[in-house]
Amino acid sequence: MLICFHKPYGILSQFTPEQGSRWGTLAEFGFPKNVYPIGRLDADSEGLLLLSDEPQWNARLLHPDRAHVREYWAQVERIPSEHSLRQLETGVTIGGHRTLPCLAVLLDPQPEVAPRDPPIRVRKTVADCWISLELVEGKYHQVRKMTASIGHPTLRLIRVRIGQLRLAEVAGVGCGTWVELDARGRSAVQSHERRDDHARHTR
Repeated sequence: MLICFHKPYGILSQFTPEQGSRWGTLAEFGFPKNVYPIGRLDADSEGLLLLSDEPQWNARLLHPDRAHVREYWAQVERIPSEHSLRQLETGVTIGGHRTLPCLAVLLDPQPEVAPRDPPIRVRKTVADCWISLELVEGKYHQVRKMTASIGHPTLRLIRVRIGQLRLAEVAGVGCGTWVELDARGRSAVQSHERRDDHARHTR
């Protein structure tokens, strides 16, 4: 069984609560017995989270040698320049670690995303925008640290794709809901295909 879950803000990627934590857990969503999350999303992040009772998915998706693609939409303060996006693509140093090359684009047109509950902080004098980051690694708070390193703090973060499985293309998965993936969905998750470089000019 492989499950696609649209994780809301404020939910830990685990079933057991943490003592004293203000965050909820996966136990609130009625998952089948014996499934567990494949990887994680931070509690303050949203989007595509996979769960399974099949141990092989850990190796298929999480082993560093697999370089499995994950795409995130980050709503950041101010509008990054082309130079700033190229910095993200070539790698930045966070916590002594140099991030691997990635694909970073300003989303054009900007996506229409449902408001978050609770809403993000808004500064009337500071613009914001959505960018896409396509990564093959997932260090702790990596996207947030990457955008902060170039002077564009992340206000909201949504994982929208794993492999070629796009959250928006999975029928019936609104925020806080889940479905079991069929054969086509399982195949899409395992795909290593990446977007062409020209995509940055056409999105």
